[in-house]
Amino acid sequence: MHSVLADILVLDLSRVLAGPYCTMMLGDLGATVIKVEHPACGDDTRRFGPPYIAGESAYFLGLNRNKKSVMLDFDEPQGRQQLLDLISKASVLVENFRPGTLEKRGLGYEALKTLNPGLIYCSISGYGQSGPRSSLPDYDLIAQAESGLMSITGEVDGDPMPVGSPVSDITAGMLACLSILAAIRVRDHTGQGQRIDISLLECAISLLGNVAFNYLISGEEAGRYGNGHPNIAPYQAFVTRNGRMIVACGNDHLYTALCHLLGREDLRTDERFVTNAQRVRNRSILSSLLQEIFLQRDTEEWLDALHHAGIPCGPIRSVDTVFHDPQIQTRGFVWECEHPTAGKISLLGSPIHLSETPPRLYEAPPLLGEDNALLGGDGPLERRDDASCLQTRYGEQW
Repeated sequence: MHSVLADILVLDLSRVLAGPYCTMMLGDLGATVIKVEHPACGDDTRRFGPPYIAGESAYFLGLNRNKKSVMLDFDEPQGRQQLLDLISKASVLVENFRPGTLEKRGLGYEALKTLNPGLIYCSISGYGQSGPRSSLPDYDLIAQAESGLMSITGEVDGDPMPVGSPVSDITAGMLACLSILAAIRVRDHTGQGQRIDISLLECAISLLGNVAFNYLISGEEAGRYGNGHPNIAPYQAFVTRNGRMIVACGNDHLYTALCHLLGREDLRTDERFVTNAQRVRNRSILSSLLQEIFLQRDTEEWLDALHHAGIPCGPIRSVDTVFHDPQIQTRGFVWECEHPTAGKISLLGSPIHLSETPPRLYEAPPLLGEDNALLGGDGPLERRDDASCLQTRYGEQW
């Protein structure tokens, strides 16, 4: 097998981020993805910018590789029939309309499973397909606010802040992809499809992780810790003589190693800091003492010393420096392809590494309606393995 999903046809009725992220992941794994866009405007993200290149937004390009684009209006009779023809052949349908929207048009799961019993129908919405707020619109920022994520993000005495990237949307896309793969596994055994229900709110709440666990066990309200950690100390950012870095002592052994490195055995034996629980209770005192020490040397000097001592640490980088990191370059995490109008473009690669069936860049992000020939039955319902799509790994094309 060259691709794990080579026999899977995905019909993508989603737009913006969560749904397109999900279908992009499926496309990276070899699925044929047909993106259905409205003739009047296409995916909203085609207009999310700047930046643009040759009229294409970076936002759209970054989420829609390995897909074909067709334009149809399924509120019109011809468009509806074209959509039903595609659905009859599809393995998976992904949509992120408000709950009830497609049902009113006779395109809900219950209606479509009679047409295609093996169809895996994945719905991504703000609040899920049930519940008192299920019909309300939602975006990533709202999900971060309502989930509690914003309440725990930011400076201790500052305002609640969102995470800088759309983590609710991305997580929803990832979990939708995971759910689809699980449903494909079930269908392989039973021949039956099923309905998948993913909500941004629940995905955002799941990102609370240990913060949620703490609350559910203790009943105590969670707070903000700035660059610190609610359960571990020291595990935070420190200012150095010329920048900032993270030092993460996740256990007593690492904290002991840090004290040895700093030549501060007194911080190891001080009863306020002997165990992690005591360090957490006295975090502000310990943080101040360590901060005074870290101000005495440059970030690079500290990182070299900390790494040599086996203490987890890292610089706080700006985005423009991330992609020059030899680690990222060696892993081939930036993919390049030739776009029909924008020329050679760079895209964020896949974080999934499979030894036998790795994700690949098969097709450049499509122009609006580029594959309309599919609607007349003239185009192939399969992935195009385009030699102009070049992945760069270890500095070479492969």
